[in-house]
Amino acid sequence: MNAVQIEPSRVRNPIDFDANGRQAGVLRAPLSRNDSGWGVVEIPIVSIKNGSGPTVLFTGGIHGDEYEGQIAISRLAQTLDPARVQGRVIMIPAFNMPAVLNDSRLSPVDNRDMNRCFPGNPRGTFSEMLAHFLDSNVLPLADVSVDIHTAGHSFDSALSTNMHYLPDAERRQKTMAAAAAFGAPFNTVFWGVDEGATFTSCVERRGAISLGTELGGWGRVHVEGVRIACRGVDNILKHFNVIEGKPDTAQRDGTAGTRHMMVRDQACYAFSPASALFEPTNVPGDRVKAGTPAGWLHFVEDVDRPPLEVSYPRDGVLWMAAGPGRVTRGDPVAVIMSDYDDKLAAG
Repeated sequence: MNAVQIEPSRVRNPIDFDANGRQAGVLRAPLSRNDSGWGVVEIPIVSIKNGSGPTVLFTGGIHGDEYEGQIAISRLAQTLDPARVQGRVIMIPAFNMPAVLNDSRLSPVDNRDMNRCFPGNPRGTFSEMLAHFLDSNVLPLADVSVDIHTAGHSFDSALSTNMHYLPDAERRQKTMAAAAAFGAPFNTVFWGVDEGATFTSCVERRGAISLGTELGGWGRVHVEGVRIACRGVDNILKHFNVIEGKPDTAQRDGTAGTRHMMVRDQACYAFSPASALFEPTNVPGDRVKAGTPAGWLHFVEDVDRPPLEVSYPRDGVLWMAAGPGRVTRGDPVAVIMSDYDDKLAAG
């Protein structure tokens, strides 16, 4: 039987991941334009390797309008002392650079959501090319992946880590322990609307520990989200003994640690039945009840049409709340999480 050939990436990488010490450089992703046939997009990357230990990968900016990870990973890349490290830390603070510079979820190059392009294609669109590089050239090195997201412009979110439900009990518990060590107020185990082509799913298929976050949204830098992100990346390195120390997981409300939650199915989502201006009734983290108003749809272009109420589908805690004002029919306007129950989740 012939060996499987992995098609090489078109993205040039100056980093020798096997070399000890701190290396900083830029990935060069080719982007031919009308005014630059041999143009490239430069993407900063930092690798720190020392001693023996696991490899932790931190990524931010896969969506360009999600800022907290870009800030936290940039700070870590600037301040992490190689002498403290036992293992390897790979940091890419702003991976989807065209979207980052455009302040948008989708790439302005190909109008794609890169987090729906994995495992990617080296000869595909720009977003697919970047996804392929991350999956084929970086991810095989990682024992742990922390991909820092927020809800961008589309939602606001309760400050949380997140993970998919993993049928393997040992991997599930290890991932939940990593989430608890990160130290966000919530950790949400969820089954999403469209998860198969996400980076998280790609990490899981390779058997590494995969942790995501949702640390704010509504198109702004969330002050507490940045604090949780900066503390969280440090906590992860401590949890996996890459640096010395004990994770700090105390919460501002006085609780000792993370509350594990779940979003079991699409019955936890309230979808908008019409295109209109949405007025929410609650903020993320509020406890809500099924049948009570999640908000009202206002048809301001038709002054005689009364508002339309959208109700919460079930009891729980509001994880995501619609943020942009105007919504389109079929958009979710609220996502409800409930306390994690391993038996119920397995069913």
